[in-house]
Amino acid sequence: AARMFLRLLSDIQWRAAHPRWRMTGSQRSTSTTAEPHPVSLPAQAQVVICGGGIMGTSVAYHLSKMGLKDIVLLEQGRLAAGTTRFCAGIVSAARPLSVELKMAHYSNKLYQQLEQETGVQTGYMKTGSISLAQTQDRLISLKRIASSLNVMGIPCEIISPKEVLKLHPLINIHDLVGAMYVPEDALVSSANVSLALATAASRNGVQIHERTCVSHVTIQKGRVTGVETDRGRIQCDYFVNCAGQWAYELGHSGEEPVHIPLHACEHFYLLTHPLKDPLSSSLPTIVDPDGRIYIRNWQGGILSGGFEKNPKPLFTEGRNQLEIQNLQEDWDHFGPLLGALLRRMPGLEALQIMQLVNCPESFTPDMRCIMGESPTARGYFVLAGMNSAGISYGGGAGKYLAEWIVNGYPSENVWPLDLKRFGTLQSSRTFLRHRVMEVMPLMCDLKVPRWDFQTGRQLRTSPLYDRLDAQGARWMEKHGFERVKYFVPPGSDLLDLDHSKTFYKPDWFDIVGSEVKCCKEAVSVIDMSSFTKFEISSTGDQALESLQYLCSNDLDVPVGHVVHTGMLNEKGGYENDCSIARLSKRSFFMISPTDQQVHCWTWLKNHLPDDSNLVLEDVTWKYTALNLIGPRAVDVLSELSYAPMTAEHFPSLFCKEMSVGYANGIRVMSITHTGEPGFVLYIPIEYALHVYNEVMNMGQKYGIRNAGYYALRSLRIEKFFAFWGQDLDAFTTPMECGREFQVKLDKGLEFLGQEALWEQKQNGVYKRFTMFILEDHDTDMDLWPWWGEPIFRNGRYVGKTTSSAYSYTLERHVCLGFVHHFDEKTGEELVVTTDFINQGEYEIDIAGQRFQAKAKLYPFSSLFTQRRRKDEVELSGYQRE
Repeated sequence: AARMFLRLLSDIQWRAAHPRWRMTGSQRSTSTTAEPHPVSLPAQAQVVICGGGIMGTSVAYHLSKMGLKDIVLLEQGRLAAGTTRFCAGIVSAARPLSVELKMAHYSNKLYQQLEQETGVQTGYMKTGSISLAQTQDRLISLKRIASSLNVMGIPCEIISPKEVLKLHPLINIHDLVGAMYVPEDALVSSANVSLALATAASRNGVQIHERTCVSHVTIQKGRVTGVETDRGRIQCDYFVNCAGQWAYELGHSGEEPVHIPLHACEHFYLLTHPLKDPLSSSLPTIVDPDGRIYIRNWQGGILSGGFEKNPKPLFTEGRNQLEIQNLQEDWDHFGPLLGALLRRMPGLEALQIMQLVNCPESFTPDMRCIMGESPTARGYFVLAGMNSAGISYGGGAGKYLAEWIVNGYPSENVWPLDLKRFGTLQSSRTFLRHRVMEVMPLMCDLKVPRWDFQTGRQLRTSPLYDRLDAQGARWMEKHGFERVKYFVPPGSDLLDLDHSKTFYKPDWFDIVGSEVKCCKEAVSVIDMSSFTKFEISSTGDQALESLQYLCSNDLDVPVGHVVHTGMLNEKGGYENDCSIARLSKRSFFMISPTDQQVHCWTWLKNHLPDDSNLVLEDVTWKYTALNLIGPRAVDVLSELSYAPMTAEHFPSLFCKEMSVGYANGIRVMSITHTGEPGFVLYIPIEYALHVYNEVMNMGQKYGIRNAGYYALRSLRIEKFFAFWGQDLDAFTTPMECGREFQVKLDKGLEFLGQEALWEQKQNGVYKRFTMFILEDHDTDMDLWPWWGEPIFRNGRYVGKTTSSAYSYTLERHVCLGFVHHFDEKTGEELVVTTDFINQGEYEIDIAGQRFQAKAKLYPFSSLFTQRRRKDEVELSGYQRE
């Protein structure tokens, strides 16, 4: 085929221009058998990269650009002969997630100059892309993406169907309601981009060895020490798994497995001969998500593929398959996509087809790529699972991972992509096979706010799951744990609620409103068992001393007290946001966000001293957590425990072991994570059902009812409480989000991040966490804010929202987000002062429509129940979701 001819020609030209690289590699051959290698492997290296596709070569390129010289890249077959070879070559910044958008934008800029830098033709052509909308909801989703692109400085516009026809005359527009045009999106030859990156890396000293298989990575005392290959061992400090669809198997090949949850599916696209009047090479790429297809120019003809509703997963144990071959054609399977193509471009019916390409693509459980360091093996990094967007992300993802290796952290918040967002439970082959069969169609499905995966569910459940389910619970999943969204009252239309998908006012609005009302006026119960729970104990003062160093607040408090604190990195950013109860002089109980289970455990293990007298235990599974919220919670608990629970006997932020009903050893904390009065009960799981039944029975006379996380979200946002993973991250400090009171700079002990916070206290901060109340927004008729909406001050972009909810108390929408101060001429970030926040006029952009908003740096004091002295009010209840 012409494509393979171009690739081989490029290989020949590239090898002729780079004899130094040719000597360290092996000779090309059509045989898959091992060949003699002219140059032996080095005995040691600083970094060994496995995988010679776009990811591996990008990491090598960026590491070498950052000054690392002792780098070895190993490829089991030929460079770019895996999935990269079959990639459609579409580089698009039209991504809903901010970090993915930034990666794709960087990739585009990198590829644009790569040919000039290396002399290797990359086929870069700036064609632009047009994303089509057949429905109003699809157009809304495109408008939301367009808003993000525009504030990032990436040209983008929403266009009419007639404008689509002007840009691409062959497109059928009869069923379109609009489209999004991104003029700077591009096309490349993916294999050649990979070869160009390898060329530059080789010039910078990277050794590249083809026909070299990695058998396993050696790990000693939790750290990478070397790599075993079919040509010998290489000692190294860092290993990077860029093995694509084989990343899972490679992770499991050693004695200490590294879990990399991805799974391959067959991916089909069509190649045609040139049209009678060959298509212009500058025609925009067409993305038709409602038709589940994409269409790009290819040598005067077209290349068109898609994401079918019934994907075909592949098991990928064939590790002796050194280079991916074109899999078997399946025209019956491709039929629906071909039909969608012909409906969108009717003039193609007489076009001659050259080939139906079938190649494997790797997908992840949440449709986001995987990068970062393994939680179980220090120095073991992963970059894989691109969900069919490898060429778009390749440049940016390689850059971030290289920064991570060299600096210890990337330059952007990549938590949504971090390997540690997954646990071992997502590595089940059965789970992955079922999940990717859902994920691949979701690549095109309309994803409205708060949608949920349907596969791999009921994996981690509370002991109360069946009891709550029988009472109308509607479930969502976080970190594999089932959590209640809300409870459907008897007599409601269950089917409508289960399929409520909208960017506007949702069908559950009144249900959540009644749960919030009960939390404020009576008492509600929320099962919060999914929270991460650790115990840290020691024989001496080791536990206290270690936590004092890792936490910004002062943990040397009397036994029974609860402290809200951040665990910060060297830059002062939040690695964890937690509540810690001092159970005894030498024992502490830590409560962290649900999705922090792996990340927080890893952070603690990496920073706690190696002391046999210091014990860290994950007790998440040992305790069920019931959150009793509301003014009558004190009455329910008093009657059940036969103990006074008033503020005088049980002050705010206090923890005590009590008996509830017949059950002993219940850890009761006077905290609700909402600012409302109440208690959280941490119950040994064997007592969970008994205690829940006792609470519900006793609470009947006080108007008790079940509630879910949507009510919790509304309560915490109207109180201006930040949640880790949504509002807080490793790039956000306590000084930037109004949490100075949780930092004890003068506690007399050094703690991690202290120096950075001192600097911010003296010099000011460059962003401020701010609350916005929408003023001219019609809850019933207007689009709702969800998160990620651009914030404008005096008509200029200053930041994005991080979370949002309707406040049933204020009867307004409340958005939380960070405000920056950019110099109007240079764009340089300036210090954000209180006056800067207070003196501006603000608007929130929701899918291109701006709504006026009032900015506040402090919550409405009237929303807090004044149960205790002003300085004891649960303002420190900023917590997690």
